[in-house]
Amino acid sequence: MDKHDVLPIGEIVQRSGFAASALRFYESEGLIEAMRSGGGQRRYQRSVLRRLAFIRAASNVGLTLEEIKDELSRLPSNRTPTKSDWHRISQHWRGRLDEQIVALERLKTGLESCIGCGCLSLQRCAFSNPGDWVASSDSAPGAGLLPDSLRKPHPTRR
Repeated sequence: MDKHDVLPIGEIVQRSGFAASALRFYESEGLIEAMRSGGGQRRYQRSVLRRLAFIRAASNVGLTLEEIKDELSRLPSNRTPTKSDWHRISQHWRGRLDEQIVALERLKTGLESCIGCGCLSLQRCAFSNPGDWVASSDSAPGAGLLPDSLRKPHPTRR
């Protein structure tokens, strides 16, 4: 391995936009790998920058850490991923994105109609819960009236 392909944590922080604590967390979760210098300092292969960019994009679209870890496990560990590698794993979450887009569009339309309808009545509003009927239904915990794809836990929370 060329010494120019190994970067200190400070350079990875600067180039990726992630805090050093986030890098250590992702390392502990197995999403990225670090080597140690003779003095025990973390060193990363340059290719970790692509993995971090993927982590950022995937978390921004709502993938959980487990989903991100699963997708990253499909990438080769012995070489820098190719465009073909990235295309292959992106196909796994394309359907997830489509579901999320549909759910967000439904939410947007519902909010606009509720705001624009002028009813100002929680008894008639489609987003209200008169009589707390959700408590007696089999809905999942959390905001039960939101589409499932919008109720998933935040990617950095368990």
